[in-house]
Amino acid sequence: MYKVLLVDDERMILEGISQVVDWGKAGTRLVGTARNGIEAYDQIQASPPDFVISDISMPGLDGIGLVAKTTEHFPDVRFILLSGYKDFDYACRAMQYGVKHYLLKPCNERQIHEALTELGQEREEQEERKQFVNRMKLDFQRMLPHVKEHFLKEFISYKTYGSRDIAFYERLFGLELQNKQVRMLLLRVEESHEPEHLFALQNIAGDLMDHVLLSTTMQGQLLIVLESEDDTSRFMKQIEAVRTTFHRFYKLEVTIAISESDSMQHSRGMYRETLHCMNHRFYTGEGSLITKDDLAAEDTREMADLELDEEKFGLLIKAGNREEVVQEVDRLFGILSRMKLEISVTRSYVLQLYAAMIRICPEEERAAFTSRMVVLAEQKTLACLKSFVQEAAERMTAIYYKSNVYRQSSTVDKMITIIEQNYRKSDLSLNGVAGQMLYMNSDYLGKIFKKVTGENFSHYVNRYRIERAAEHIRETGDVKVFELAEWFGFGGNAQYFSQVFKKWAGMTPSEYIKSHERG
Repeated sequence: MYKVLLVDDERMILEGISQVVDWGKAGTRLVGTARNGIEAYDQIQASPPDFVISDISMPGLDGIGLVAKTTEHFPDVRFILLSGYKDFDYACRAMQYGVKHYLLKPCNERQIHEALTELGQEREEQEERKQFVNRMKLDFQRMLPHVKEHFLKEFISYKTYGSRDIAFYERLFGLELQNKQVRMLLLRVEESHEPEHLFALQNIAGDLMDHVLLSTTMQGQLLIVLESEDDTSRFMKQIEAVRTTFHRFYKLEVTIAISESDSMQHSRGMYRETLHCMNHRFYTGEGSLITKDDLAAEDTREMADLELDEEKFGLLIKAGNREEVVQEVDRLFGILSRMKLEISVTRSYVLQLYAAMIRICPEEERAAFTSRMVVLAEQKTLACLKSFVQEAAERMTAIYYKSNVYRQSSTVDKMITIIEQNYRKSDLSLNGVAGQMLYMNSDYLGKIFKKVTGENFSHYVNRYRIERAAEHIRETGDVKVFELAEWFGFGGNAQYFSQVFKKWAGMTPSEYIKSHERG
């Protein structure tokens, strides 16, 4: 119900109206009465009513003065003025304050009821209009981000947009676009991701970057227009903050391309520039920050060093020399990275390199390596191509390495058998095995032994002796250290035996014996 304050300096009229009007039926409730304008205004200040029924002629502060003062500070309060016939012209002055309802004295309860009802209807209509406007404003605010996105997308895509269009949207968005230098950022979420990730990236960029004017998604990438600023260092730190924050939350890399600074009228050119930069991530790698400066190629004099010596590369692989193969791959891809040729040219060179590897591939492996060329063609960056080629080269090198080792393994097997049969002899040596047992060159035997086993001959012999000694301790328990040195090929040199044993077992023979006694 609406609250009503009744004001009249005549007590009988004040009491009469209070009693005869059915306030509830009019949708109202009488909350107070006052004998003059000053008293009424004090009550309005304390608790503003919805409606005031006031006599126009009162001492101190008359009805017109009460209307004027109330309207200034409480503009939502509405008035019904009571006046005699002689005061009606004077009462019309209240129209400038929006007063619409006047009742000539004497008036009855029906007239007052009708006036209150009309005020109630006006208030309801006013509230409906207010709610409608608020809903429209809210709907517009909700739609505004989508309208901005649509405008930017249309402006980038169609040449028909010009300065007049920008001026219209400046007024609509409350932005200044034409007289500002702007930059464009193109952000690409790498790897498989959901549309929600772009929305999250857009929000993160809006929170962490200054002067973001517009943003939208274009072909699965996020495009941002922001006001250009002179503090490049701060600008770059904000971009890095966007990338690291997104990665911390979603564990996805973001590649960012940045245009040069220009006016909004040249936005289509800036967008093409960011696309060119983004395409260049083939060289810079995913998760990088790319500007126009990154597009310049290095000295093309390195082209001569890029010529592939297929015979040399094949010999490195066939020799099973993994380190030199990796170094050659690093060298070739390093030149490609510095030269920044057309991407199609770079890809064709990498395919040529892989084809050269297939030609030297063992027959039984060739089909598997050939089928992988499809996967090679799908790699998106130079770093991915390098990783693919290097993995294939290492795998092929390992195949040849095992093949070479297999050819040498029969000789090494013989050497291991000799060790197992003669490890108790203190004079067992590589020279003795080579000259007296296998009749081969000791240097060659030493190399192939280490290549196959990963250990040199003497280290292998000592390790084998210590393992047998430890096994003897575990089986027999208490035993003398000097006896172990004598039995297991150390010629009774207990001190040297102890040193070798501790190096292998992490404890001295005596400590090892005691630990197994406790066990």
